Amino acid sequence: MVTTLYLIRHGETEGSETKRYKGSIDVPMSEKGIEQIRKTSAFISAEVLKRGSTEVTPELPNFRTYKLTAVYCSPLSRALKSAEIIAEPHGLKPIAIEDLRERSFGIWEGMTFTEIKEKSPQEFEAWAENPLRYSPIDGESTIEVRERAVKAVDSLLSNHNSEHIAIVAHGGVNRIILCHIMGIPLENIFRIEQDFAAVNIIEFWEKYPVVKLINGKG
Repeated sequence: MVTTLYLIRHGETEGSETKRYKGSIDVPMSEKGIEQIRKTSAFISAEVLKRGSTEVTPELPNFRTYKLTAVYCSPLSRALKSAEIIAEPHGLKPIAIEDLRERSFGIWEGMTFTEIKEKSPQEFEAWAENPLRYSPIDGESTIEVRERAVKAVDSLLSNHNSEHIAIVAHGGVNRIILCHIMGIPLENIFRIEQDFAAVNIIEFWEKYPVVKLINGKG
């Protein structure tokens, strides 16, 4: 039996035309972001319908479900709103999980890339070159984020065997989860793109996960 995970990044946020480390700041989605997620929601619904999910039991030998069975998300409003849009066609309400929140960027939160480079040039360069060894000043380390996010995902997967579930999180968190699933060294998290409203599809078989899609679009 296969468990399918749809790992999604929230839609575009207000003010995203200026690149900033928003981190744990609660920034709402923009109207464009809402439209992006609506398209993503339709894409996921089509994927679930195409793939289906078979539960073989003596009572229901040919039962198939064509809906998500659960939607989880970060508690930040941009992820929660996205999750609500994705969950609605499946008659679900998203469940917020604190450990899926975006990384805390410490004193860099709310600052533009240019501002950070001006105020902390050496620290920013070190972080960009090796995000495993270095961390944002007063922020979470990559290891800390991996420990909480991966633990949360593993727990959810164990509770939804042979089902289709969705997790709506953030660019940084998604990159770390994908690195873990694919066995990629965490130093390489920035080699994985996660656009706004991106969809990643991972199938979990008995012995190993298979990544079917990365950074897909609705």
